[in-house]
Amino acid sequence: MPSPLLTHITSHIPLLLDGALATYLETLGADISGALWSADILVKNPSLIKKTHLDYYRAGANIGITASYQASIPGLLKHLGLSEEEAKCVVRKSVELVIDARDEYASKIKGNLFVAGSVGPYGAFLADGSEYRGDYSLPKEAMKAFHRARIEALVEAGVDVLACETIPAKAEVEALLELLVTEFPRTEAWFSFNLRDSGHISDGTCLSEIAALFEGVEQVVALGFNCVPDDVALVALEVLKPLVKRGTLIVYPNSGEQWNARAREWEGNRTEGSTLADKTVKWWEAGAGMIGGCCRTTPEDIKVMKKSLEGFH
Repeated sequence: MPSPLLTHITSHIPLLLDGALATYLETLGADISGALWSADILVKNPSLIKKTHLDYYRAGANIGITASYQASIPGLLKHLGLSEEEAKCVVRKSVELVIDARDEYASKIKGNLFVAGSVGPYGAFLADGSEYRGDYSLPKEAMKAFHRARIEALVEAGVDVLACETIPAKAEVEALLELLVTEFPRTEAWFSFNLRDSGHISDGTCLSEIAALFEGVEQVVALGFNCVPDDVALVALEVLKPLVKRGTLIVYPNSGEQWNARAREWEGNRTEGSTLADKTVKWWEAGAGMIGGCCRTTPEDIKVMKKSLEGFH
């Protein structure tokens, strides 16, 4: 029997993801300047994490993504001095907070709400920007070991789907996919990639080569992109669509602003209002059944996306 999430996907009704976690936490007064980013708030002020998830559900999101992107077990051990079991408790807490928010809001609406467990790339642990380049190397078994305990904690805590997101390198895709199939065969996942350009993920691997890795893997319900410029995302969806044989496409790009690494600030104009609404419809028409926002997006953006897709229900 297909899962509720896969049933929703195959019904061709848009699924809305949430938006940026860190951006909204900052507006609520959180300090995310440390090496663990928003994952640090799981320990220091978890109530802010729950409020963020709840406000995204209220804005129209069907799927809340846990604050575990940067909460790898090695990262928590390194920066907080925790034991492995204590670190896994932090990851499980990230799931509990989304579940609490979902259950609080679900009693007021009709329809399913889902919880996605964020699995960030090894490059995020390195904290040197390499998750946007994919220029790191780790033996496959070591890469699987890096991801294994966090995935275990997310699955144990009851996520509906794993969000393997901002993945920049083919070797990491292969390691995660092998780990998923061999050790978590009953767990569904989506894979979203960071891009070098509209035809290649960050390490230069072409999208056709990436898509071929997923042929016949029924656990993977969506392929697509996140943390990329919104215009690049549209062209990349058009490239990927004919390569994906099952499930759906997923896209949750950045706000339209560009990060200046040297100045350490965001520059340019946000995509919002009617422009965001128009782009959301184009992503849907390009095949994305799951749509949301990444860096610098807000609950207001999710509201705009929801309204723009109402005619496609």
